[in-house]
Amino acid sequence: MSENMKQDLIPCCGEEATHEELLSAVNAGMPDEEMLYDLAELYKVFGDSTRIKILYALFESELCVCDIARVLSMTQSAISHQLRVLKQAKLVKFRREGKTIFYSLSDDHVRTIIGMGMDHLCE
Repeated sequence: MSENMKQDLIPCCGEEATHEELLSAVNAGMPDEEMLYDLAELYKVFGDSTRIKILYALFESELCVCDIARVLSMTQSAISHQLRVLKQAKLVKFRREGKTIFYSLSDDHVRTIIGMGMDHLCE
């Protein structure tokens, strides 16, 4: 028997320690794979500083693409691309007024997620 296989057979906390109840509780509280995947995908959206800047701009007011582009000194095309990602993640919503589309945060959860991240960074 190889040394690695012997180590796998040795209990991590000693022979008398059993963690079955703890492991059962952890497993019972674990979301299913699809939910965990969706959560990871949501957090990926926050992994781009341009998208974070757009969300911060929308903290103040709803804005159209051209206003967001001016605030961030970017092209409307680049902003539109990022807004599409944010819409798909349900982080922003939009409303049409004539030919102009105005964007805003989908709900207070978006503000909370970013606020909690900033709180964590500032600790």
